[in-house]
Amino acid sequence: MSGRPREFKNTDVIDAAIEVFWKHGYEATSAEALCKQTGIGRGSLYNAFGSKYELYKAALKRYQDLGIEEQKALLERSDRPVKERLRSLMEWAMQLDKLDTKDADRQGCMAVNAAAERGGHDAAVADLINDHVRFLEQTICHLIVLGQRSGEIPATRSPLELTRMFISSYYGLRVLGKVANDQDLLLDIIEGTLSSLSTTKA
Repeated sequence: MSGRPREFKNTDVIDAAIEVFWKHGYEATSAEALCKQTGIGRGSLYNAFGSKYELYKAALKRYQDLGIEEQKALLERSDRPVKERLRSLMEWAMQLDKLDTKDADRQGCMAVNAAAERGGHDAAVADLINDHVRFLEQTICHLIVLGQRSGEIPATRSPLELTRMFISSYYGLRVLGKVANDQDLLLDIIEGTLSSLSTTKA
């Protein structure tokens, strides 16, 4: 069937491509860089995926799928209070985004980078990003409802409102994590976000 990439059973090729796209973005990634990182010739690579763009979408989806697995593992820890699970998620994002200010090569989140580079004009990329946001919204909203039922989070505010506030702070943290030189600022964002979940609505 034309127009569809042949699937690699070995995901090592896609994982290698992730590293290149994550570091350079879509536009600045060359075929030569992909061939060097994956260890596959250009003809074989494009015969398998059809184009650089199709490989990029496969890499972005793989990155998101792996991220969702890790996020689910943190958020579904039923042995921990709700706010501690949410804290773990934000701290995970900090580690993922290399928030050590001595690290000059902070790549940020590949999905956030993709949204900034292509989300405004690439429907396929926008759909992938939105799928991830919907996953987070549903999962976190469920957690907040559990927290309200247990009394950990006041039930005076809409769970969806609190969820979207949290997600806004979460993605803001991931963007700032790429450029901020003050790690204390980022830690304060986490504390402020979690504290706001306990604030009753006036």
